[in-house]
Amino acid sequence: MMADVAVVVPNYNGMRFLKACLDSLREQTLQGFPVILVDNGSVDGSADFVEEHYPEVTVRRLEKNHGFCAAVNEGIRMVQTAYVILLNNDTVCEPGFVAALVRAIQERPRCFSCASKMVKMKHPDRIDNAGDYYCALGWAFARGKGKPADRYQTGCRIFSACAGAAIYRREVFDEIGLFDEAHFAYLEDVDVAYRARIAGYYNYYTPEAVVRHVGSATSGPGYNEFKTRYSSRNSIYLVYKNMPWPQIILNLPFLAAGFAAKTVFFARRGLLREYVTGLGKGFRMCSRDKKVRFRGKNLPHYLRIQWELWINTCRRLAGV
Repeated sequence: MMADVAVVVPNYNGMRFLKACLDSLREQTLQGFPVILVDNGSVDGSADFVEEHYPEVTVRRLEKNHGFCAAVNEGIRMVQTAYVILLNNDTVCEPGFVAALVRAIQERPRCFSCASKMVKMKHPDRIDNAGDYYCALGWAFARGKGKPADRYQTGCRIFSACAGAAIYRREVFDEIGLFDEAHFAYLEDVDVAYRARIAGYYNYYTPEAVVRHVGSATSGPGYNEFKTRYSSRNSIYLVYKNMPWPQIILNLPFLAAGFAAKTVFFARRGLLREYVTGLGKGFRMCSRDKKVRFRGKNLPHYLRIQWELWINTCRRLAGV
């Protein structure tokens, strides 16, 4: 196996996590891959710490927090390897993590990304993310979240990979574009996977690649104003950008029900204003130049995606 892969770690004030994360990369069985840390204007000294203690890591400093998308895009542009792994700073990789991801994507020429088996840091017997689903309700959700990890031992196709610990085929970015920096954070990984799906690629879950994940280390745990506002904003933008108008009309009853349910959900948690404000900003982001251009040759891919949206709706309602 050739180590034709680079690892990009976005960082914003992640000092308390970096040692464990970077030490776990040092211990990988596949050696010789470059590691790039893109620092989003941290003020906790984390970039200095990495430069001092991890000379093998290339540190790229940004002058301020440009968000997750801009950080990982900067890292992707800096490498010319065939594959790139994106890794959150609040993760710890199990032995063989990098090699398992490289092997999985090399074996699947039409695969755009391979998701890892993300387990909870404090409860590694429980899944944090085993790939992401997206459904006709306009909801994205983590497969298997909170469920026993031993139930997710088999690889399978998924709608998208969680960009917190996944490998991507770099040449596909040249075809579909990088992460959309308008997202800043949240749903950007579903968006890029959606665009790859439209172009005829697929995404895969790789249970052999295991990573422990703290989760929400930068934005804060649970539901908060920042997360609610950006996730609701981006959920509108995601639909508009990736669905042709006939598909939007077809899914409109599901989308209306989904957004209505979310409105009630956040209202009960005292976040109605943030959620509605985010929806309004999402509508204002919708412009013709942002919409993925429909091409007739991709019609079979749209049909397959639509079928998955309905199936994933059933999965979500069933609590799968």
